[in-house]
Amino acid sequence: MKKSFEDIVKLSEHLRSPEGCPWDREQTLNTLKSFIVEEAYEVIQAIEADDTEELKEELGDLLFQIVFASQISNEEGEFGIEDVLNQLYYKLVRRHPHVFGEEKAKNAEEAVRRWQGEKLKEKMRKRNLLEIPRSMPALLRAQRVGEKASQVGFDWEKASDVIEKVREELEELQSAIIANQKNSMEKEWGDLIFSLVNLARHLKLDSESTAHIAVDKFIERFSKVEEKAKEKGRELSELTLKEMDELWEEAKGEKLKVDS
Repeated sequence: MKKSFEDIVKLSEHLRSPEGCPWDREQTLNTLKSFIVEEAYEVIQAIEADDTEELKEELGDLLFQIVFASQISNEEGEFGIEDVLNQLYYKLVRRHPHVFGEEKAKNAEEAVRRWQGEKLKEKMRKRNLLEIPRSMPALLRAQRVGEKASQVGFDWEKASDVIEKVREELEELQSAIIANQKNSMEKEWGDLIFSLVNLARHLKLDSESTAHIAVDKFIERFSKVEEKAKEKGRELSELTLKEMDELWEEAKGEKLKVDS
């Protein structure tokens, strides 16, 4: 028997009731924060794995976190899931004047401009960049900040200009390293990463997912190095750096799953 959204809402109410689950009754909006982030990441992982069944399950888990948080807020006299849905409904209508109104959008870029125009009207009293949550992953946050600044014209004209900025920041980091100034190293390293994220944005790359792919690639190659060492009857810790480099070069010549 298929269950409706209302059934899930009633289930969350029951879990929080005196007859429900002791653990669920103890939860607060603050304790849910880590679960919400974790479930969102698991959704992304299922998408990247192209696993339909896993995605269906993880989307359900994420949806329940939203329902559950709304239930807690409702108990505190703030708002319920109906308020969340109403606000979402009217926001979608309001931000799509090219769909639900008289305006038109010829392509995706123009649709985004319409969306951002309506969003700016709503957020006029807020400082734009402060809307981006600090709790977001750093690379994703940096990319969103760059996008926001670009929307008001504060941006480099082309990727080659950003590359010059990257070179400048790298030189400043090198100077800090030579001077052995720890605070300056930290600052300049951060500036370099932020510049690289802006370069990714100009190249139409997603810095967060691209960084994950790079990490996955390193892990897979490193695992191959470990396997090759074992085939030679050696532990990785017994090899010299030169020997490990040679195995690494062998691994680089082999096809990786992450590149498939």
